[in-house]
Amino acid sequence: MNVLILGAGGREYSIGLALSQDKNVQKIYFAPGNGATDALGENLDFSDFSDLADFAEENYVDLTIVGPEGPLVEGVVDIFEARGLTIFGPSAKAAQLEGSKIFMKNFLARHNVPTANYIETNSLQNAYKFIETLKAPIVIKADGLCGGKGVIIAQSQEEAKKVSGEMLSGNSFGDAGSSIVVEEFLDGYELSVFAICDGEDYIVLPAAQDHKRLLNNDKGPNTGGMGAYAPTPLVTNEIYKKLDERVIVPTLKGMKAEGMPFKGVLFIGVMVVAGEPIILEYNVRFGDPECEVLMPLLKSPASELFYKAATGKLKNIKIEFYDRYAVGVVMASKDYPYKSAIPAEIIVDDVYHEELRENTHISYAGVTREDEKLYATGGRVLVCIGLGNSIKEAQKRAYMLVGQIHFAGKQCRTDIAYQAL
Repeated sequence: MNVLILGAGGREYSIGLALSQDKNVQKIYFAPGNGATDALGENLDFSDFSDLADFAEENYVDLTIVGPEGPLVEGVVDIFEARGLTIFGPSAKAAQLEGSKIFMKNFLARHNVPTANYIETNSLQNAYKFIETLKAPIVIKADGLCGGKGVIIAQSQEEAKKVSGEMLSGNSFGDAGSSIVVEEFLDGYELSVFAICDGEDYIVLPAAQDHKRLLNNDKGPNTGGMGAYAPTPLVTNEIYKKLDERVIVPTLKGMKAEGMPFKGVLFIGVMVVAGEPIILEYNVRFGDPECEVLMPLLKSPASELFYKAATGKLKNIKIEFYDRYAVGVVMASKDYPYKSAIPAEIIVDDVYHEELRENTHISYAGVTREDEKLYATGGRVLVCIGLGNSIKEAQKRAYMLVGQIHFAGKQCRTDIAYQAL
């Protein structure tokens, strides 16, 4: 099987790494990939989806996997499917679940999926009125895609009004904030749950927990994610059952009934409040860095999971996971998330310790290659993944690997998985 992966981050590297260890896979292409993905396959330089589909046809690509949300919202799946090519991901219509927070919230309300009390509006006056009915903190969300940064948690009604005004005026997020969602703040613990869907059937992956804040103890600014671990002991069988019955099943039925069957990754952002799962948001692709800790737990061939989902045949397969834990620690550049840093050469010490060699690996993200050297050029540079029979063991190994990696200005949290421990 020849596989094409769209994207350039740690998520796409992790999918590629899993496929590179899959005996069903002959060749892997990345479009565009990063400075390290060329060790797993071939990087391609295409900006046009139709040209990419031409390449897939001409090079006998059996399966395309879309990593980031941008190409999904822009309709890459529709272009490939119109050409009879097999592609894993939702149509542009179905990708509105992430592309528009207003569409998503209204969909949840239509299908009685539990979510926070909210309004959607493009009127500052209506936003102010609703804000005055809520206790702080208050959540304000820009409607469109903002690279994971369009959600602000205001600590007072005054701040919520100010943020709403900045979004609606276009000063904060441009057109993405021309309409907003204002919603009540939910107090509980947050989880990332991923369901691989084929339009009808689905497989739920082990639940993960992301760490969004830059600094230890969940302090500092929000980021794209500073680390994750899976599976989390915070999800009980009862919560999984409630997610099945109240969330995933009605969502897949609702999407099909509305003429946009959902195929791909349904990423469910869950807040558990007093034992009840409430939906914060949907995304339509793997989370990053959650993907980096989920892929190494997959025991079944990755190609089988993605191909069967893309072709509507999940019902016919049994997917197995290792009975282990994975912890991923993001190493970021000096000025992340505020601004870009100067490129810095990455030095990885030789690993002689057998425990480390067999139970850790690096997933590269914001890196480029020059003269056979890797340079840190992105905000989140790489993820150190440790595996173990307990969360504590996996965490210890991940941080041992962190100690083997050096580049100027490197920063990381030292408490990933602290909620579970």
